Amino acid sequence: PAWNFIGDTVRFWIGEYHIDGIRYDAARQIANYDFMHWIVNEAKDAASMKPFYNVAEHIPETTSITNVDGPMDGCWHDSFYHCISEHICGDTFDLERLKDAIDAKRQGFMGTTNIVNYLTNHDHDRVLAELGDRGILDEAAFKRIRLGAAILMTAMGVPLIWMGEEFGEYKHKTIEQSKIDWTLLGNELNQGLHDYYKGLINLRKSNHALYTENVEFFHENPDTKVIGYTRWNDEGSRVVVVANFSDQYLGGYTIPNFPADGVWHEWTGNYDVEAQGNSLMIDLPEYEAKVFVWRQ
Repeated sequence: PAWNFIGDTVRFWIGEYHIDGIRYDAARQIANYDFMHWIVNEAKDAASMKPFYNVAEHIPETTSITNVDGPMDGCWHDSFYHCISEHICGDTFDLERLKDAIDAKRQGFMGTTNIVNYLTNHDHDRVLAELGDRGILDEAAFKRIRLGAAILMTAMGVPLIWMGEEFGEYKHKTIEQSKIDWTLLGNELNQGLHDYYKGLINLRKSNHALYTENVEFFHENPDTKVIGYTRWNDEGSRVVVVANFSDQYLGGYTIPNFPADGVWHEWTGNYDVEAQGNSLMIDLPEYEAKVFVWRQ
């Protein structure tokens, strides 16, 4: 009876509200892959020809729930949240953890739809709240938020944006009613963050390099806390991200082993640079990511 009840509920939401996917709560506690296989098939049958995405909240994440014989299409990438949050808050710097967060193949996940990345969600405080608790406020906080957003939108996986995150909601989590404060968009910093997210979403939708599982780390500097990685597809699209996780402005920073010579467009600042001799020199401010798109 319980299976039938859940099946009826899923079919109702798909049929009446035309939803495109379902997140299944507490999948680790359910611990029943037979049921999960069944309910996913029921959901996809109800959706008919429409693509339908089933994602499990299994914490910690596990490849078994989404790879090959796993029941789900995707799994929440909880280690991404913990890693990126700690890094943009300045709590740690660990290149191997960053690489695991950005390229989930290193953890055994096979495809880009197998994981859902997030900087925060309803179970956690907002990133601005975390930063505020550490005395990091105003422009300094928004810089770090933008850094996190750049990683979120260019990492392998499906990005999740928690409502209000894209324009700088800052309240701590609560069990009480907590509506989104749309008036925040009247502030320059909040509107700027909103525009930044819009630009990254546009890049993600338009550049097919970000559709793939391809990630290569070509620059790692533990002393300056800089990491560089490239995303690409076989048709020639390329995106390069160079991120500074330190509190130091790096003027005239040289990036060796750059993926390709030629003209690259820095997406977030809207300007062109030229890589020569497999090297690029840039100014890289503290807690900032540069996102380069290949123009050839």
